[in-house]
Amino acid sequence: MPLGAVRPSPLVEQAAARLREQITGGHWPVGTKLPGETTLAKELGVGRSTVREALRALTGAGLVRPRQGAGVFVIATEPVEDWPTRLRRAAVTDVYEVRMAVEVHAARLAARRRAPEDVTALWAALRARRAAGPLDDAAFVDADIAFHAAVVAAAHNPVLADLFTEFTPVLREGLIDLLSLTGLRAHDPDTGDEAHEALVRAVADGDAEGAAEVLRAELEDPFAPARDPEQPVRPGGRPGH
Repeated sequence: MPLGAVRPSPLVEQAAARLREQITGGHWPVGTKLPGETTLAKELGVGRSTVREALRALTGAGLVRPRQGAGVFVIATEPVEDWPTRLRRAAVTDVYEVRMAVEVHAARLAARRRAPEDVTALWAALRARRAAGPLDDAAFVDADIAFHAAVVAAAHNPVLADLFTEFTPVLREGLIDLLSLTGLRAHDPDTGDEAHEALVRAVADGDAEGAAEVLRAELEDPFAPARDPEQPVRPGGRPGH
């Protein structure tokens, strides 16, 4: 199957896409040695430097691997997705399960490692959450996520902080949709406020297990229907936070 010449700009991206099509389409199975740069450049109608950059992009995608003195070989027919890409495709329920694992441990560490400025930041984040307008679910979710980010930051573990940052966009979209569907804040604009304050106090007091338990209870089963207002409230047991 001929490759066909590509049009100018951006040549590298077009060349990489054309080569990727050959691989993912099965024309070059796993284990196949790709034609040399000169041959590929001629078929694609580009320079060797463009082919070289395109092959580098395919290497980064996990499709090919150069072997010193032997050439470039196909090692996979599907590109390896980076973490942000996988998260964008993930179901919000899956992300929420990871969120619980990350945040509950972060709350435990925050209670052990918090500095005075961390406690100050937590109280400020709680005030900002309370100040979110009752008619603006997006602003409320942003303030809620900022509060939880402050808890994670107080754990002083950059890996946990990076993980939380990575799944925040998917989390934000899911929580906004949830609040819109349930209308929960129409009856309780500061939903979950008691649990959030209890979490700040547990962290400030250095109560690691107490902080972890408050947050675990708060995040548990977030997609259950809004509770009957006549039923008692479990600490933090409200959907969406």
